[in-house]
Amino acid sequence: MTQPQKDEKKTINSSPVIVDIRQDDLIIKLLGRLPASLAQTYTDEQLHGIKSALGPNTWGGHFIDNRGTFKFPFIKWRFYYVFLLGKNKRAYTRTEKKMSVAMLMLSITAVILAGILMGLLSLYILKSALGVDLFPDTSLGIWDQVKDWFG
Repeated sequence: MTQPQKDEKKTINSSPVIVDIRQDDLIIKLLGRLPASLAQTYTDEQLHGIKSALGPNTWGGHFIDNRGTFKFPFIKWRFYYVFLLGKNKRAYTRTEKKMSVAMLMLSITAVILAGILMGLLSLYILKSALGVDLFPDTSLGIWDQVKDWFG
């Protein structure tokens, strides 16, 4: 049986597939962590089996992929952090879809409510600046605070 050339590729559904499994990134990393004498004992069939068992590498390629470790003084443990940001390529479950819609509605409601409150505050300050007194001898103290801030 002849070995394929290392740079020889086939296409399946217009995606290139590396024929020589030893040139695959996942297999290179795996074999790189093993002793050389052990890495050479795997057959191509075994390596294909390992690759299919590990599954596709879908966790890579994030827009932001920041990972690191840190240690607090006087504590013997080291801690790690992972910050990933990117487009979600997974299909949503029914619960996730409901939560997504609920969070969108909550966000829209919060923005509208904040806008209404800011508008009312602006109208109150404008009313006070013009000297309009709707309820005699009653004040929220907001106009006095604004006058103190701006002189």
